[in-house]
Amino acid sequence: MNPISFKAFAITNEINLNKIATHCRIRKKFTWEEPLILKGEILQSILKKEISNSEQVLVFSFGSIVFINITNKEEMNTFFKYVRSFEPEINLSQVDRYSDDYSLHINNDVESELTDEYVVVPEFEDYHPELISTVLAKSVALEKTEEQLENIHDRLETMIDRLEKGKLRIGNKELARTMAKIIRHQYNTISYIMILDKPDITWTINTANEFYDSMLEFFELSDRYKILKDKTEILYNIMGGFSNISHSIRGLFVEWIIVILILFEIVLTLIEKIWG
Repeated sequence: MNPISFKAFAITNEINLNKIATHCRIRKKFTWEEPLILKGEILQSILKKEISNSEQVLVFSFGSIVFINITNKEEMNTFFKYVRSFEPEINLSQVDRYSDDYSLHINNDVESELTDEYVVVPEFEDYHPELISTVLAKSVALEKTEEQLENIHDRLETMIDRLEKGKLRIGNKELARTMAKIIRHQYNTISYIMILDKPDITWTINTANEFYDSMLEFFELSDRYKILKDKTEILYNIMGGFSNISHSIRGLFVEWIIVILILFEIVLTLIEKIWG
């Protein structure tokens, strides 16, 4: 059996699978946990070319797309444009920013072998392509989220530098924008990627569960997820500190205004007495 190739992309934060399914006349309601698998005549109509039985595309609700045995860039771009017709915010010039290549090899002489570039199994199982695709999809989505977190961290560093230089004024809009980015980051990580959720087949087939767990561990998805959650909590604490400082500064400013007004009133009273 020839090796099976996988190409995974994280192109956006969310893809409405049900819109695509309806357009493809697939009579099924998709939940967050399951991918939309496109192949055969449906995929042919999208790519506008003949395809083999081994070629398929998996679309995930959290914004990832995995091509199986499809390596032609023009065909991939055609599919990206198709998805963008449902999700207009997708930036086609950035689709390959978060991506990964992988392959599945069948070798009867080995038990199993996991590497950064491929996995070897002694016998092919129908669940292999979907489970590999799921892990790759989550991995590239995590990579995207990790970079977004770094951008938030850099923004906070700039705010800290301003505080150290005595520039204590931090606007409410700036605080709100930064907090919104942190909340969006947490929502993308927890709600969309669903690192800890397993595909349904892993609950019914023991070998599928073992294979998925080994892939999950090798790509360190659980560890990366935990690190992201911990970093997010730290960012929340930092933003809480900024908010307290900002409120204290505003409170102090109001107090000084009151003191100045009182002094002004006293001065006016003295002037009236002296010149009255």
